Amino acid sequence: MDKFVEYIDNYRRNIEADLQKRLEFIRQQVFGNGLKGAVVGISGGIDSAVSAALCVRALGAEHVIGVWMPCYSQEIHALDAHKLPEALGLRLVTVNLAGAYDRAVEEIERVFPLDDKSKGNTKARLRMTTLYAIANQNQYLVADTCNASEIYVGYMTKGGDGLADFNPVASLLKTQIRILAEHLNIPRSIIEKPPSADLWVNQTDEDEMGFTYEQLDRYIVTGNAEPKVKERIDYLHRISEHKRQLMPEI
Repeated sequence: MDKFVEYIDNYRRNIEADLQKRLEFIRQQVFGNGLKGAVVGISGGIDSAVSAALCVRALGAEHVIGVWMPCYSQEIHALDAHKLPEALGLRLVTVNLAGAYDRAVEEIERVFPLDDKSKGNTKARLRMTTLYAIANQNQYLVADTCNASEIYVGYMTKGGDGLADFNPVASLLKTQIRILAEHLNIPRSIIEKPPSADLWVNQTDEDEMGFTYEQLDRYIVTGNAEPKVKERIDYLHRISEHKRQLMPEI
């Protein structure tokens, strides 16, 4: 049998055990450390939806705050984000960051012009600043939402979505996230939508990375990929090593 297919089929067969392991992990990280709950940044995408669903199941809806942080966001993501209260019982609040982002970019560009990537990363860092402010105020922890596929190639913002107090999905490939999303009854529109960090108009993960999540996940599991895809994945993994390590010290 295809090694990747076997790997994914094995996850399907053991998904309930995996779910229980993750719920216990969340409870230990939050309640076990004397905190009162968890804050999750909600993007309208599948990773944050799954992370929020896990936190709600583990801690109870009264101990979880989902935060939708639009910053010139596409309407499709707003619509999907606002499906989660009904689908999951999630308490969802909105903090519009457009004004803060505009002011920050205006001040920075008095010194240096910013390209789209730098502006997008600034959005991600403003979002994490917001999550930590809410978490501090409520004695909560911030839940990260990056999956194993993204982490492998460094597809996260250092100081942004790559920074949090705990991560309930860090060991799951994107393919597994989709399977778990169905198990958790995440809305179909979120599961089927092309993954996007919503950092600029019409941005998608796969276009920016240069390969599909299926190609990436297959490579992580089997080590096999088309030569150009393998070269690209290896390159991104190599240059993003600093994102997976604590900062160097002397």
